[in-house]
This record gives sequence, C-alpha cells and structure tokens, in this order.
Amino acid sequence: MGIVKLNDRRRFLRLSAAGSLAAAASADIVPAGSGYANPRKVLLWESTRKEFRDLIEGGSLDAMILPTGSTEQHNEHLAMINDTASVTLVAQKAALSLYPRVMVATPVPVGISPHWMDRKGTLTLKRETFLAVVFEICESLQVHGVKKILILNGHGGNVIPLRESVTEFSRKLGIRIEINSYWDAYTPDIVKKYMEAGKAPGHAGEFETSFAMAAFPERVHWEGVDYAKAKTKLKIKEAASAIQDEEFARDAKLASTAKGEAMIDIAVKWTANRLRQLIAA
Repeated sequence: MGIVKLNDRRRFLRLSAAGSLAAAASADIVPAGSGYANPRKVLLWESTRKEFRDLIEGGSLDAMILPTGSTEQHNEHLAMINDTASVTLVAQKAALSLYPRVMVATPVPVGISPHWMDRKGTLTLKRETFLAVVFEICESLQVHGVKKILILNGHGGNVIPLRESVTEFSRKLGIRIEINSYWDAYTPDIVKKYMEAGKAPGHAGEFETSFAMAAFPERVHWEGVDYAKAKTKLKIKEAASAIQDEEFARDAKLASTAKGEAMIDIAVKWTANRLRQLIAA
C-alpha cells in the first residue's frame, strides 16, 4: 500500500463514524473525482431529509444497515463505546463501498449487558427494551420505503436475542431483515493468522484493542493502567469471569495497529459482500 493511500485511509478512520462525526460531515476528505463519496453521505443521521428522499424516491437506495452495539466496560484501557464505535465504522466503510445503494441508520448504542454490571460504568437494557428499540427503528425505515435491512451487530450479548427475533420482525413489517455480527467475517484460519492469542472478538483483548488502535487510537488509554493493583478493586462476582478478565488484559498487550487494520479490512469486505447478497435476494 502506497504512502498516500495509507495516509488517506488513516485520515478517513480518524474522521469517520467511529471517530469524529462532525469533522467527517464538514469536510470532503477524499479528493474530488476519486470515485468515493464524502463519508457523511452514507450516514442517515448526518444526511438531510432531501438527501435521503432523493435516494429512496429515486430508487438508488437498496438497503440500510442498522448497527447495534453497547456501552459497557472494556477492561481498564478501552473506552466503553468500543463495540458501538467498531460496528459503526465497519458499517460505514461497507456502505461507502456500495454508495449510493446502502446507507447506515443511527446505531443502537446500548445493548444487553447484564453480565458486565459488576464492572463500573456499564449500561444495559432489558431484552424486551432493546428488541423494541431495534424493531421500532426498522419500522421507521419501513414507513419511509426501505425494504431490506441488515442488522449489523457489534456486541455479544445482543446476538441470540436478535437471531431469535428477526424473522418475526420481517413478518410483522413485510420487509426483509437479516442479522449478522461483523466478526462473522473471521474464519478460524483468519483468527489463527492475525491473532497470537487465537481469539476474535475476545472482550477487550488482542483483537478489540488492535481494532481500536487502528481505527480510533484516542479511545485506547494505557496511561495509569496497573491491572495487578486494579484486581483488588474490581470485585468481580464470578471466579471464571475474573480469570477471563485478567486473561484478556494480558492478551491486549499483544495488540498492534497492523493487526487491527487487517481485521478491519476483512470485516468491511465481508460485510459489503453480505449486503450484495441481501440486495440480490
């Protein structure tokens, strides 16, 4: 990859949905005539009603992505918005590769996280609350004429409830709704190739830390982190969970920007292909 292309890519990552939305919305970060759209153009919440109306009424818009994430503890060093930021970045980049056929709906930033509530700062929704929010966002899109939605998930606690519900959502709304987590992109061979610890996603371990280092390094905070001292304050209720928490803290030290960039690229390309399949269905 050439230096100019790499710099453009890193600039995009800094300014995109997972980083500074306001900055991305206010600047054309890709040179005119390059074949790329301004990153804000695929974000529903950054678009005007005219821009969305022109796409949906003009027949250009084939599908929407609805990212679902969480606001929860990510060990001692990662921001709590990590899941939402990560899945939104993958969604935006995949949508850009298919522009103007795909847009990204406003992410659901709090998920089903009761298993982390003994770690300070975690927010959680009840299953029925979370599913009601997801359904009503899909319903809103259906009212506006959207007929195909990919719910792209970025938090493990959301997976089973979403899988169990999308068929009913589709039936009620009379549109096609499908669900994947962005890490569905990673085969065992991919994980083995890029992750020394052999885990992906892995909660705030090597994978998620690598992703954050590549996409939004300002959300990686090693300063003042001393896990040995923190252990006495954590008061994790389940012994197995406490052991895993320490294991992921060790694994995080294996993270690198290069690993994150590779895994982001894989997820984006896989998601774009998944969207092509949904559009063609």
